[in-house]
Amino acid sequence: MRKIIALEEHLATPRIAEAWKGAPDAERDGYTRFTERGTLGERLLDLGARRLADMDDQGVDVQVLSVTTPGVQNLAPDVAVPLAREANNAIAAAIRSHPDRFEGFATLPTPDPAAAAEELDRTVTQLGFAGAMIVGRTGAKNIDHPGFEPIWATAARLRAPVYLHPQLPVPAVRDAYYSGIDPAIDYLLGGPGIGWHYETGVQLLRLILSGTFDRHPDLQLVTGHWGEVVLFYTERLAKMQEWGQLPLERQLIDYLRSNVSYTGSGDLSDRYLRWAIDVVGVERIMYATDYPFVDTGAGQARRFLENADLSNAERDAIAHGNWERLTARTRS
Repeated sequence: MRKIIALEEHLATPRIAEAWKGAPDAERDGYTRFTERGTLGERLLDLGARRLADMDDQGVDVQVLSVTTPGVQNLAPDVAVPLAREANNAIAAAIRSHPDRFEGFATLPTPDPAAAAEELDRTVTQLGFAGAMIVGRTGAKNIDHPGFEPIWATAARLRAPVYLHPQLPVPAVRDAYYSGIDPAIDYLLGGPGIGWHYETGVQLLRLILSGTFDRHPDLQLVTGHWGEVVLFYTERLAKMQEWGQLPLERQLIDYLRSNVSYTGSGDLSDRYLRWAIDVVGVERIMYATDYPFVDTGAGQARRFLENADLSNAERDAIAHGNWERLTARTRS
């Protein structure tokens, strides 16, 4: 049976969940409810027997653990830094207890970029993490803000991939585009329905257009949901280089094919899988289930990959080979 490594597999810590309650717009954002929603909360907080049983039920062999959105990125720097370190130490302990079942993405305290870069270095070089997860903006600062340069430089130096995960758009955008229907519908529309996918796709494009990959050609990102809308609009996006003089060393599509990898985040769509392979190649596709937010139990996670219209070599690449190749340096 081929090994399946799933990359977008979430957790929370009690202290981070408590800190979210004091964050700006905490009630409206709804992050505090993640750990208060019965079974979902129990699964987020568990790093032992229950999680392992769920993985077996999915058909997943290895989870790359990560603190769920918004991580510590909506917290003050003096709060974010110790909580990130504490969460990363908890992930490291889980990996030590089950080294054949868990790997780790670092939680980075991006409100303090220098500390975030130091924590990325520590988690990769001392704790053996594969890379990090960043949930887009930090407050009103987009991901390409010059202040975050130490994070990208460190990730490139370590050859440690960074998973770019969604978060909610800024309040002004939510108010303008996603509000006024019904509070519950507003949240879904501006969040997991479409809002946070547009948000994340824009953050990815900002990284490219700001020259981040030109400054750091070894930088590697992973993003979910089949490319956060971007992969379905590449031909139109490419026209920007016809319409204006973009300060880029390569064609925009080259960055999407050379510096970014993609997962489905539990969206088990054969159509999206084929589209992503057609646009960027099978060597850029990896696997994720978005545990515990998407139900891929009763073997659904494994069946999707096993039944997909792929060769065995392609299945192996998506299931584990592409990830192992991408992280070969951090594993050595």
